[in-house]
Amino acid sequence: MTVTESTPVRTGTTNVCTAPPPPHPRPEGQDRYTISEVAAFTGLTAHTLRWYERIGLMPHIDRSHTGQRRFTNRDLDWLEFVGKLRLTGMPVAGMVRYAELVRQGEHTFDERQQLLEETRRDVRARIAELQDTLSVLDYKIDHYAGARRAPEGA
Repeated sequence: MTVTESTPVRTGTTNVCTAPPPPHPRPEGQDRYTISEVAAFTGLTAHTLRWYERIGLMPHIDRSHTGQRRFTNRDLDWLEFVGKLRLTGMPVAGMVRYAELVRQGEHTFDERQQLLEETRRDVRARIAELQDTLSVLDYKIDHYAGARRAPEGA
């Protein structure tokens, strides 16, 4: 089951890859992380990681012979992507739906693409709102800066 995908950045009409992600803490094959290690790497709490697994946002996490979760580099990559989805404002239900589609396989590419395109539209709308807000702030800042420069009584 593949749960990670490349996430190119779109600029204009061309796709360019972002800078390579930071190297994983351990090389492939030696990538068995405890939940506390993953919490430290990601900034998520152990409670949140367990919850992600329980609601189906995380793929099946391997367990040690004592029952402890053992995360892999692939899991770290997936959590990074989930973090990006969270930043978009995508509802948890949408993220879980996306994870389900990934687990179902390649025949869900169209539905995944549609979900991501809807999210991109939402992000672009939020960016436009923030740009408008930034313009208002810039105007006000310029106004106050100009008021300080103007001679008194002029």
